[in-house]
Amino acid sequence: MVKKAKTSFFCQHCGYMSPKWLGKCPSCEGWNCFAEELVTQEASGSRAEINFGGKPLPIEEIPTEEGKRLTTGLAEIDRVLGGGVVGGSAVLIGGEPGIGKSTLMLQMMHNLAQNGTKVLYVSGEESASQIKMRGQRVGAASKNLLVLVEVSLEKILEQIKNISPAIVVIDSIQTLYSSDLMSAPGSVGQVREASSRLILFAKKFGIPVFLVGHVTKDGSIAGPKVLEHMVDTVLYFEGDSGHAYRIVRGIKNRFGPANEIGVFEMQEKGLKEVPNPSSFFLAERPQNVSGSVVVPSLEGTRPILVEIQALVSATNLGMPRRTAIGVDHNRVSLLVAVLDKICGLHLGASDIFINVAGGIKLSEPAVDLGVVAAMASSFLDKPIDARTVILGEVGLTGEIRAVSQMETRVKEAARLGFEYCIAPKTSSAQAIKVAKMKVITVSSLQQMLENLF
Repeated sequence: MVKKAKTSFFCQHCGYMSPKWLGKCPSCEGWNCFAEELVTQEASGSRAEINFGGKPLPIEEIPTEEGKRLTTGLAEIDRVLGGGVVGGSAVLIGGEPGIGKSTLMLQMMHNLAQNGTKVLYVSGEESASQIKMRGQRVGAASKNLLVLVEVSLEKILEQIKNISPAIVVIDSIQTLYSSDLMSAPGSVGQVREASSRLILFAKKFGIPVFLVGHVTKDGSIAGPKVLEHMVDTVLYFEGDSGHAYRIVRGIKNRFGPANEIGVFEMQEKGLKEVPNPSSFFLAERPQNVSGSVVVPSLEGTRPILVEIQALVSATNLGMPRRTAIGVDHNRVSLLVAVLDKICGLHLGASDIFINVAGGIKLSEPAVDLGVVAAMASSFLDKPIDARTVILGEVGLTGEIRAVSQMETRVKEAARLGFEYCIAPKTSSAQAIKVAKMKVITVSSLQQMLENLF
């Protein structure tokens, strides 16, 4: 008798396995995300050749040198990675379709190849001629840049062994499949298998591997969530089709600071680095208009000055609208209530619209005071001095709290020509001392409004 194939149901978001189909995943609580896949015994020889052969050592005898980092030729990428690519590291980069992931990887590989480094670009989505056409557009042409079109994991590993490149790019991880599994490419099992074997290979032979991943509708990288735990670094490629800028944000980094960002501008010949993002986001800022304020935000270790705009207008609706783009909607509702209760600005009968110019997203509480100042400016129809920056966290009782790395923020504002800064009274005295601008310290919202208007 022919043995019946065994199947199980896997969650396509987190990899949870169930013997039967479920409407809702018990692990990640996603709906309609289970798919049936064949379950087979893995071949014993597939992983036998990938082992470290290590021996227990006292922690005092373990060398701490991480080795020389490999610079990519793109300063923004090197910044996000913590100074360059570490040998044997696995980097996962995700982003929406068409955002520019493949273009960025090809430009990075070209820069490395120009410096005499042998690199391998593996594509499972495009033909060699399509990659060549993109290479001509971005100016990628080098004998050290090798292109391989393949989806078989075993053949890719074999080619990497034969070529021995200094760095490998897999575009994308969802297209690979292993012959040890019967499921289709892109399934949870195949993504997990291909990723784990590539990461083990990278660790053993010291070859850095970049894994390109797609992003689902909810904004997470497609495939099992465990994939983000397996790699050393997770990068998200963010951007808006209505804006030319692109941001590479580090979500996880074992070899450098997390939450660091690199800014690029999409042009006809590929992605161009933006070394001064503050001037880029403030380039079209209007002058002497109400509802506009500049806030020094901090992304990782990089200070960026952004413009927050507010529009407060009377409404004829029974339920006034509250719209926030670029900042947390719940945080805006909280600040509106504080303005109404503490400062006596009755905004209950007004529509309120908040927007961060340029499409950038701000999540830190240091922008609270800027949001409040923008709403008050629009409600009172009084513009804020264009030479002023505002920062601080706002509490429920109207007090203004200190923010982190005050000195770094103030220095960036002074470098761009701003002359005044409204900051919390509990700010670092050293930051105020080194500032080449007039710093006005306030402890409550009432004091802030008195100094502004």
